[in-house]
Amino acid sequence: MQWKPDWGLRGRMALTMFLLFALYIVFIGVLSQFLNILSVVIVMGLFSLGQFFFSDRLALYSMGAKVVDEDEYPELHAMVGRLSQQADLPKPKVAVADTRVPNAFATGRSQKNSAVCVTTGIMRTLDRDELEGVLAHELAHVKNRDVMVMTIASFLSTLAFLVVRWGWLFTGGRDRNNGGVVVAIVASLVVWIVSFLLIRTLSRYREFAADRGGAIITGRPSALASALLKISGEMDRVPKNDLREEAEMNAFFIIPIKSGIVGRLFSTHPSTEKRVERLRAMERELEA
Repeated sequence: MQWKPDWGLRGRMALTMFLLFALYIVFIGVLSQFLNILSVVIVMGLFSLGQFFFSDRLALYSMGAKVVDEDEYPELHAMVGRLSQQADLPKPKVAVADTRVPNAFATGRSQKNSAVCVTTGIMRTLDRDELEGVLAHELAHVKNRDVMVMTIASFLSTLAFLVVRWGWLFTGGRDRNNGGVVVAIVASLVVWIVSFLLIRTLSRYREFAADRGGAIITGRPSALASALLKISGEMDRVPKNDLREEAEMNAFFIIPIKSGIVGRLFSTHPSTEKRVERLRAMERELEA
């Protein structure tokens, strides 16, 4: 495998994290003027540690997924093991979520502490080559280390949203109608919106990078392109209740769950058509 570092992705990840941390320094500074800063720091600190060390378990739990052993899914384990060797990665934990939604995602704080999850829906939808393409895409996320960056970035955005929703709890007994608290909540809203936009910009690029990486691992861009088209088409047949229950994991899925015009406008992923077009161009390059 001729793996080359994606400096475009690395540069975007570094810039995104720099801007987010700068934003949150200002954010904490504003909060300290109006709220009980000690309570804010303690809550944020505990929340950040929990998110960092247990992000893989939290992601699997939110999907109702469970880690499976080789006796339960021998072929899936063999596939992940073989692709991990090709990608020069430690074999991640393998998890399965029992849902009709055809999807997959990778999670974890590092290459040594990662997990790859597939749904029963995607295993029924794709053939062997297509499933390999999807798993290679997820392993490319682990290889690129963008899973950790997205986890941290999403966590910071969540903190701002929590302050918007529950900021009055940190007033330390002051009047809840205090104008300063309103200013702090408005500032949190601004921080959340900016974080939201930064995360989505990075997320779209990282999907292109993982598509390229997955195609390099398998050597078959067409298999991943076929899988993306199948998953996208199958998503329209899944009951809406199932889709709503899992939409919160959109940023980590291989294909996002659509949610109308606004959802597409602020999607965490580029369009399936653009991704397939790039994969087919890559296939032509390999054939040449």
